Amino acid sequence: MIVLQTPRLHLRRLHEGDLDTLASIYADPDVMRYIRDGSIRDREQTAEHLATISRSWEELGFGLLGVEIRDTGELAGWVGLAVPEFLPEVLPTVEIGWRLAKRYWGSGIATEGARAVLRFGFGDCGLGRVVSIRHVDNHASGRVMEKLGMHLDRRTTVPATGQPVAVYALTRAEHVTGQ
Repeated sequence: MIVLQTPRLHLRRLHEGDLDTLASIYADPDVMRYIRDGSIRDREQTAEHLATISRSWEELGFGLLGVEIRDTGELAGWVGLAVPEFLPEVLPTVEIGWRLAKRYWGSGIATEGARAVLRFGFGDCGLGRVVSIRHVDNHASGRVMEKLGMHLDRRTTVPATGQPVAVYALTRAEHVTGQ
């Protein structure tokens, strides 16, 4: 069982008990604004995503981790690794991403959690390169990517939705040297 600790966070595998919190996050139009076509997800769609997350861990040995606030035990959202099948032109690769409840935006939690996940991905998983993909208007996620040391790799369009995205990248060597 993967558990990562940071000064403020406890990162652990998501489970069925997280469904209510995730459903609340996925039902927030502000949170979902830049995800796929911008539509919110209902409880059933969230449950399907939770099942997909669990399968990812079993099949790939990595996936999304629940972000718990250490002081309160509250689930703030998730951060983790996934294969970005929605953008075939960058495959094969692994993407780092995050989704947090709005009340946690701007607190540094995404960056703190993502740093721990990058260490896990490059170290434990042996990944050589990680990307992060954001809608071109999602400047907050762009700032997180830059704080992680990622650099713009390309701008492109998601085939299924026509959404314009920016792809950022980071290699293991860049991560280790902090370049």
